[in-house]
Amino acid sequence: MYSCAEQKPDLIKIDAKQITIDSSLASKEAIEDFVKPFRERINHILDSTLTYAPYPISKTDGVLNTTAGNLMADIVLSEANPIFKSRTGHTIDLVLLNHGGIRSLISKGNVSSRTAFEVMPFENSIVVADLKGSSILKMASYLRDSGRAHPIAGMQLTLDAKNEIQSLIIQGQPLDENKTYYVATSNYLVNGGDSMVFFKDAVAVTNTDYLIRNAMIDYFKKTDTLRPIIDNRFIKLK
Repeated sequence: MYSCAEQKPDLIKIDAKQITIDSSLASKEAIEDFVKPFRERINHILDSTLTYAPYPISKTDGVLNTTAGNLMADIVLSEANPIFKSRTGHTIDLVLLNHGGIRSLISKGNVSSRTAFEVMPFENSIVVADLKGSSILKMASYLRDSGRAHPIAGMQLTLDAKNEIQSLIIQGQPLDENKTYYVATSNYLVNGGDSMVFFKDAVAVTNTDYLIRNAMIDYFKKTDTLRPIIDNRFIKLK
């Protein structure tokens, strides 16, 4: 106890040391017994089969679009669209995600919730940016110049042999630079992640409060077999 007249001691030094957490640390039976039922329940939920992949689904099996990228973009489009429409009355026109956000392939065989956590370990949520057609053209130029197969859906981008944009189709119609398009992406990208600065042109942004990973799990639950393919959504003519 210190009186009002007394001066409290000053902190002079803090000692600390780094403790490595590895197999050398002995487990404690009491802690293991306490954690066991929770661990078993979580593992049961994560490892229960939701769907099936008849072949590996990878982000490296194509040049401009890939099976994993196409699957991810298509999932975001199908699962987030009802939420966005119920809140705004509009429908999502296209999806853009980032190649680096896909962190694992989906191996051939049973697919579970754990698979979704491996592919998308981040807490990224789906947001929808309102972009003018002129900004969509910037997006197309970014896709052309990036050298990576960033996942897209709802649009079809064709480059000519000289790497110039030959055509840009959105929902079956040519790009209208004066029209506003609703672009689903992640909260990371809408803030300029992966140098996608064109999202800063957004007239408005709607957060669906829906994690990309949860969209994957919901899609897996209602899909018997995953069969994404490399298609013509982004191609270069010879």
